[in-house]
Amino acid sequence: MESIWIIPTIVFVIAVLALLIKIILMKKAAREIREKLSEKLNSDTNTLIDISSSDKDMRALAADLNTQLVILRRKQLRFTQGDTELKNAVTNISHDLRTPLTAICGYLDIIKKEEKSEKLAGYLDIIEDRAALMKQLTEELFRYSVIISESEEYHTEEVTVNSVLEDSVMGYYAALCERGIEPSVRITEKPIVRKLNRADLARVFANLIGNALKYSDCDLSISLDDDGVISFSNTASSLDGVEVGRLFERFYTLESARNSTGLGLSIARTLVERMGGTIAAEYSMNVLCIKIDFKNE
Repeated sequence: MESIWIIPTIVFVIAVLALLIKIILMKKAAREIREKLSEKLNSDTNTLIDISSSDKDMRALAADLNTQLVILRRKQLRFTQGDTELKNAVTNISHDLRTPLTAICGYLDIIKKEEKSEKLAGYLDIIEDRAALMKQLTEELFRYSVIISESEEYHTEEVTVNSVLEDSVMGYYAALCERGIEPSVRITEKPIVRKLNRADLARVFANLIGNALKYSDCDLSISLDDDGVISFSNTASSLDGVEVGRLFERFYTLESARNSTGLGLSIARTLVERMGGTIAAEYSMNVLCIKIDFKNE
């Protein structure tokens, strides 16, 4: 009687073993596809996914992924080329604008020295003010285009953050006082040393102080704690949560800041991230707080 079940049992065992082998081979193929897909996405190679499995469904999956990889690479290439062309165009346009603007400002200086009526002098003051503002915005646009087009090896060195922050505050102290802002500065006595680019760090601090000059309700608190976290806080009742969330976007500006290109904080974010740090903005009880953290490696 038992012999009746021997053949079915053997067949069942063989079927189970075959199924197990099939599953093992498919899992192996799936791992190969996953690993090679990750490799292709994270490298510049134009090679395609190739797997050892002979299973037609797994090979079909690999073939479909290869098709999508080819399409993705074409789109990525078009994006890269378009982005490069746009950066070059912005750089060239901003550079071309600088020369005539400098000439206009020069001729305005000459005209202002000539004898003229009081009414004409008033018009010239307006023109001079607008030309100076346009020159300032063009310079900012040019600096931004140079920063985002940076292709050379990035230079960093051991920098004492305390001294760079102190120098930046002192450099803007007169402008802050003229705006009616008496800054509250708290800098730890502990030396905060990080591997950074000194010029870029100074640019970040300058842009953040400049942001306070535009948006602050006549107050500014600057701090550097023992952990190396840098904070810039000021009352900014003209902002709201949505606007704060967009402060680091390129060319985003507020209606109240008509003398801004909206590039200052975008430049700051680009430079901070290039130096391996993080920058974020918080807004609570009408107080805007921007924090920077460069991890101590």
